[in-house]
Order: sequence, then structure tokens, then C-alpha cells
Amino acid sequence: MSDPGNIDGVQPGAQRSSTANLDARSLRALAHPLRVRLLDLLRADGPATASGLAQRVGESSGTTSWHLRQLAEHGLVEEDATRGTKRERWWKPTHESHSMRVADFVDDPELAGPLNVYLQSLIQQRFAVESQFVAELPQWLDRWKDKASFYDDRLFLSPAEALALTEEVQAVVERYRRIRRDGDDTVVTHWAAFPRATRPEES
Repeated sequence: MSDPGNIDGVQPGAQRSSTANLDARSLRALAHPLRVRLLDLLRADGPATASGLAQRVGESSGTTSWHLRQLAEHGLVEEDATRGTKRERWWKPTHESHSMRVADFVDDPELAGPLNVYLQSLIQQRFAVESQFVAELPQWLDRWKDKASFYDDRLFLSPAEALALTEEVQAVVERYRRIRRDGDDTVVTHWAAFPRATRPEES
């Protein structure tokens, strides 16, 4: 389980048997929005080729191939030896998930840029996934009418209470984690708890 200072990326249905902790080197490798997107797609949908991923992200296969090689160099993806040929390389994630403690990097001036790019990429990725669902809403109505939800709220909490809340939410999520069964859909869950500055006149 990650703490509120952690950023955690998990493959849907994964049992968290293979989790990598990001270090400074791998953080730099993920400091690129397209690499975050490619890794997310491989974890969510399984092995793919550079050309197949290129079609999905709107880039050239040369571009996706180069970024996949960068991810491989840093141990985040690897070739899938059970697929493909000499002319067609398939890629898969090396771990089902990864996590990091933001506090381990935030005070390092050399990592300020990579950390900001990575975190911003995660937020953009979250927005893109939610926007895609809204765009595809008609096709989900039969099965998911009144089932999907977007929820946000504002609470008055101390940092310790926010930590306790996050741990409770994550414990609930873990209770529902299992392998895929017939009839299942991949369900995305997002959780965040962070402070917001008050209005200037309230300071």
C-alpha cells in the first residue's frame, strides 16, 4: 500500500506481486508525457508493438519505438519473447506497477524539473482517461447507467487525518482487487487528497 506521498501506477486487475520503486534514474526516464502514456497502455491492455502503439497515441512508429527503447534501457519495459518476429518487436511492462515517494525527490534541485514533468503527465493522463469515458458514454449506458461515478468533495482535515483517509480508501480498493472474470470491464479508480490554499482575503 502506498502512502499519500506516493504516486502509484497499477495495472488493472494486478495482484501487486511485481512493483518497482522509482529511483532518480527511472524518474528521469518517465519525465516525458508520451512515455507515461506508453507505459500506461502496456499495463492496461497488454503487450503491443511500436506501430500498434503509434496508431493509438497519434505518433509515428519511429517515435514510439525510440521512446520504448528508452523505457527498456531504464528497466521499465522489455521485449515480449513469446511474440513477434525479428522484424516486429513486441513490448511489455517489466512490472505490474510502480510507486514512488515524492518526498524522496522534491528537495533535490536536479530532480525538480523531471519530477514536475512526471507529475503533470500523470494528471494529464488521468484527465485524458476520464475525458475518453465521457466521449464514449453512449456505448456504456446499457451496462453502466447509474453505475459509473465522478466524485469530489472538500473536507477540513489535518495532514494526519488526510493520511488516515487515504489509507482507508486504499484498503477498500484492495478488497476489490482480483483477477479478471467473464463479464468484467476494466474499471479505472482515481483517488487524490491534497490541500488547497484559501482565498487571499481569508489569509
